[in-house]
Amino acid sequence: MSGVNKVLLIGNLGKDPEIRYSEGGIPRLNFSLATSEFYKDKSGNRSEHVEWHNIVMWRTLAENAEKLLKKGMQVYIEGRLQTRQWNDKEGIKRNVTEIVADNFIILQRRDHPGQGSGHSGETGSNDSTGSENLPY
Repeated sequence: MSGVNKVLLIGNLGKDPEIRYSEGGIPRLNFSLATSEFYKDKSGNRSEHVEWHNIVMWRTLAENAEKLLKKGMQVYIEGRLQTRQWNDKEGIKRNVTEIVADNFIILQRRDHPGQGSGHSGETGSNDSTGSENLPY
């Protein structure tokens, strides 16, 4: 039996995306995405919990997203969870969990906060698979 690894997020970019290229010229885009959860605390006051997610995009999706996405934009992201391990400069083992995105939709631009439904119609989707084996 195989499992399902699917992540769906709606959040705001915490910073402008950063694109880098592997030695083989493969583009990799990184940015942080904030999602918010609202709840009432013990006193009945409305509180907010913000969760930060590390987003990674590859290839054509990365190049398209780099042109379109900016800090503060609200986006829908589809992807999968991936955890990487490496040893830092001091030889200490480090882990990071990322969402490897397959698709995105811009829901609202920061420079147009009052536009109609907030949908821009600009989307991107991954044109290939197998990115889990690409070099970092």
